[in-house]
Amino acid sequence: MKSCITILFLGALVFAQSNDFEQQKAALLAEKSGVEGDIKKINAQIAQTDSVAKAEKKFFTEQHARQKADIERRKGEIEQLNQKFSELSAEMKKEKASIANSQVQIENINSTRKALTAQVAKHCRKLENLIKTGLPWDTEIRLERTSALCQDLESGTANAEEGFARLRAIYAEETRFGDEVQISNRTITRNNGEIINASVLRIGNQWIVYQDDASTLYGVLNRKKNNEGKYEYVWKEDLSFEERQAVKNAMDVKLSRKPPQMVVLPLSLSVSN
Repeated sequence: MKSCITILFLGALVFAQSNDFEQQKAALLAEKSGVEGDIKKINAQIAQTDSVAKAEKKFFTEQHARQKADIERRKGEIEQLNQKFSELSAEMKKEKASIANSQVQIENINSTRKALTAQVAKHCRKLENLIKTGLPWDTEIRLERTSALCQDLESGTANAEEGFARLRAIYAEETRFGDEVQISNRTITRNNGEIINASVLRIGNQWIVYQDDASTLYGVLNRKKNNEGKYEYVWKEDLSFEERQAVKNAMDVKLSRKPPQMVVLPLSLSVSN
């Protein structure tokens, strides 16, 4: 009996120990499974971390390469810009020198133009004086353009080119005036104050003579010095028979009353001291 109890006790003890072992085994298996799950998670995290690290490394490498290439490109661009800047600086210096040279040339040209304008004005005043002291024939009309040109040149309104062109035209008119022979009917004031209608003949810029309508009064314009030593024009009216005939003959030839011929007019009649 005692032996049976002992066996039963041992059996119960073995069963209890077996039950504990299974529980411990199950617990260990569960713990192992959890550890393995943790290991898988950790491995997955490690793999993910490695993948991210690789991606970051690749990105960093690419970024570094891109930055390096960009730096090299920018260095090249900076070198090109520096070269262009140097070339531009040299070109600007050259351009400034050219501008300075052009400015000097412009100043020289302006100075020359100013001097030329002054010379043209000087010639214009000489011509004006010649007209004033020349034969008194339409003097105001002839002086109008000349005096206006002198004023324009001296005030700077007209430049040298314009002044030369206008002066040339005036000289052409004065040359024509000195070459032409003209006759016209005009009112003449004789030396005694008498006013008559007469035919007035001008031969260039040398002679002016008149003859009244009745062919009884004659005159030749003479240049004389007055008391102030200046020249003035006065009529010589006490002509000799030969002188009157010379004037009348010149009038008839000009009016086609006589055929063209040489007419001798003594120059002594037009110049007196």
